[in-house]
Amino acid sequence: MRRRTLIASGLGVAVLGGVAAAAVLGTEGGGVAGEAAAATPATVAVERGDLVDTVTVGGTLGHGTHRPVVNAAAGTLTALPAAGAVVRRGAHLYEVDREPVVLMYAPKPMHRTLRYGVPGGADVRHLEANLRALGHKVDVDERFDPATVAAVRAWQKDAGLPVTGEVTRAQVVFLPGEVRVREPVAAVGAAARPGQTVLTVTGTRPVVTVALDAGRQNLVGKGAPVKVELPGEVVVAGKIAKVGTVAKTDEDGGATVDVEVTMDDLSTTRGLDQAPVSVELRGRTRRDVLSVPIEALLALRAGGYGLEVVEGVAVRTIPVTVGVFASGRVEVSGTGLREGVLVGVPAP
Repeated sequence: MRRRTLIASGLGVAVLGGVAAAAVLGTEGGGVAGEAAAATPATVAVERGDLVDTVTVGGTLGHGTHRPVVNAAAGTLTALPAAGAVVRRGAHLYEVDREPVVLMYAPKPMHRTLRYGVPGGADVRHLEANLRALGHKVDVDERFDPATVAAVRAWQKDAGLPVTGEVTRAQVVFLPGEVRVREPVAAVGAAARPGQTVLTVTGTRPVVTVALDAGRQNLVGKGAPVKVELPGEVVVAGKIAKVGTVAKTDEDGGATVDVEVTMDDLSTTRGLDQAPVSVELRGRTRRDVLSVPIEALLALRAGGYGLEVVEGVAVRTIPVTVGVFASGRVEVSGTGLREGVLVGVPAP
């Protein structure tokens, strides 16, 4: 027998409420109704297969969490990039007094001036790795030795900086990778002050951000597959890239966690920024269960739900237990219910 896999649509109690309003049947004590129908209803067969419970939530297509670029130079801002500009290693993030502040890649911000004889550390190693990536000959070994000084001087000459052989926080900003300018916070011509945020930046890869109800965290795990519906009803596959660990309070007073979703095919996201999208999250899976279309359910007057089982011209109502809702179907179980049994549904 061929088996089907059914993907959930996030339907639940609200659907049952609609079913209850549409049909209320029953006999004394909520038992089985055994009368033949005046007219045989339209029917569908009970199917066996897998049901995956899912929830569809709203999200925003953008470029992920933004971070500030904090200035350490004093003077006047003489150049800032435009919103949407991509800045890569060795390029200018902005200028102060016409001297560039250059982007280099490192997991943590620079916290000290790096010069000959400075105690070794990870920041020296990151600087040396950047110098090598920019084409300068240097050993990446956490020691600021004469070879590192020579590489720094060569880089400063290429970058249009004063050739000093030492690197200050006013010359270099360490960020984890290439960035996209979200927004210039300051203005060209304004005074540049140490500690001032001059830009906000994001990653360069489009991602979807979801503020997920904290009570639904069981639906998300890093690497889990999802489906994203973009504007224009375009659906693309994706996966959970990041799940926040700190809950936030939303405007309604509820608790949410930030979830980031990456997409397999980015060609459909061109030109979209801060666009509303829908994300289908996969929940629990029920294997090898019986299911019927949701509209086949009947709300019994005595409580619970039933199905009209159609056998030739005879129709009888049997009580059933419902489980997972998925793609317009519902898991059902009950005495005498099996794959292939015909049950009544509203006529099309």
